[in-house]
Amino acid sequence: MEEIRKKIEDMDLGKLLIDEPMKNHTSFGIGGPADIMIIPAREEQLVASVKFCRENNIDFMIMGNGSNLLVKDGGIRGLVIKIGQGLDFIEVRSTTIFCGAGALLSDVSKAALEHRLKNFEFASGIPGSIGGAITMNAGAYGGEMKDVVAKVRVLDKDNQVKEYSAEDMNFRYRNSRVGDEGLIVLGVELDLELGDYDAIEANIKDLTQRRESRQPLEFPSGGSTFKRPQGYFAGKLIEDSGLCGLRHRGAMVSDKHCGFVINKDKATCKDVLELISVIQKVVKDKYGVDLETEIKIIGED
Repeated sequence: MEEIRKKIEDMDLGKLLIDEPMKNHTSFGIGGPADIMIIPAREEQLVASVKFCRENNIDFMIMGNGSNLLVKDGGIRGLVIKIGQGLDFIEVRSTTIFCGAGALLSDVSKAALEHRLKNFEFASGIPGSIGGAITMNAGAYGGEMKDVVAKVRVLDKDNQVKEYSAEDMNFRYRNSRVGDEGLIVLGVELDLELGDYDAIEANIKDLTQRRESRQPLEFPSGGSTFKRPQGYFAGKLIEDSGLCGLRHRGAMVSDKHCGFVINKDKATCKDVLELISVIQKVVKDKYGVDLETEIKIIGED
């Protein structure tokens, strides 16, 4: 990695961090060090970083705000490219919003409100970036990204920049063409509608109040730990299994919303994974339902 680091230092790829603790870059507050982290400030730097890794056969991963990542305690070998500041532009033209992959959903929601644009309220409290939201077709309270996306700008596996319409993106529950083909989201065009400022603001406040009253936002977590199993709700299954409040060292099943595993007190990734395994086994034994994690688990033990 030392040779790779020296090569990168001679290139204009963005901010360079060595042995960077991933716990500083995830909402879980968990994770060992990444060998190398690059934070590009421009699209050209992002594209060049990816191309450099591919041409030199360097393992790399792309991350956004880290809001649904659980990084293992051994950290990440290779290179992490973080899409954030510098790739977080937001531009509003009439009822269309153009934004970079690093733009936070909360900031896009504020821009939409400022310009009296509706239908993006559902995303106002999702703690992630546009790139991640497109990748997993993020949604909440009846809305999903597929409902508001017009076009997506991506980098494909051949290092070609392409644009896809919403219809081409194969959006479905917590997945999209991005994951299918290993695409990297660069930017997004959102198609919204003109609405009433007060009504939009009231809707955002209502959703915020509902989130704050029902979700353990006061503790670090990766959001909903499990995907919704067909015909069930993960949180209800966990609650009915008597697991609410169950604690395993630093990790805990939230007693506020049982679908969240939280970092209660300096949890390690091992703590969280072992607790997840207990939850999955109990729910499977009691109800015959397999709970699949919604959070993305990466790194080495």
